[in-house]
Amino acid sequence: MSDRFAYDPDREAKNEARAKALEALLIEKGVITAKTVDTVNSFFQNEMGPFNGAKVVAKAWTDPQFKARLLADANAAIEELDFPPFMSGAEGEHMKVAENTDTVHNLIICTLCSCYPWPTLGLPPYWYKDPTFRARAAREPRAVLKEFGVDLDDSVEVKVWDSSAQIRWWVLPKRPDGTEGMGEEELAALVTPEAMMGVAVVEANPPRTGYDPAAQGF
Repeated sequence: MSDRFAYDPDREAKNEARAKALEALLIEKGVITAKTVDTVNSFFQNEMGPFNGAKVVAKAWTDPQFKARLLADANAAIEELDFPPFMSGAEGEHMKVAENTDTVHNLIICTLCSCYPWPTLGLPPYWYKDPTFRARAAREPRAVLKEFGVDLDDSVEVKVWDSSAQIRWWVLPKRPDGTEGMGEEELAALVTPEAMMGVAVVEANPPRTGYDPAAQGF
């Protein structure tokens, strides 16, 4: 890995300590209470997260008209469904969905920081924010995808979408073969946040072991 993107191996512990120190200071100053951070974390764990995105994907797989509306105007289509309020807010004000097909595979990154559609994908994983991933995915997306286990044929075009504060991108994965008889709930259970980021594909019988970004230096 280039020294340009080298990082301290203790960065996780240091960032955690920095966050706790900032939280303690804000509590001391009366800006937040001791329950504020827990409340926010609980909200994004239980109300907004990849389980919402998985439901949207399953709906699109089973309803062609909904899929068309989702690809045309993601926020408007999502608001049709029975989700918690503010699905078009809280880091998801302007969402766009890119569809994976037999000939196109989409990859989502954020070259500037870590812009991410929180309502449908939850909080961004650490490696998504890492400078190494952000730089390499923009420069050599096929190589990065291969390291994630997505080995695409040369005939498949790879499109990289750069999320920003203005537009938060995410992926509508391809529906896997062998799922024709499944309902929306069963289909949603197959969808992972990684698939909606474009660094994985959805499988009808997913393996129990997953990709470890840390092993690749992300």
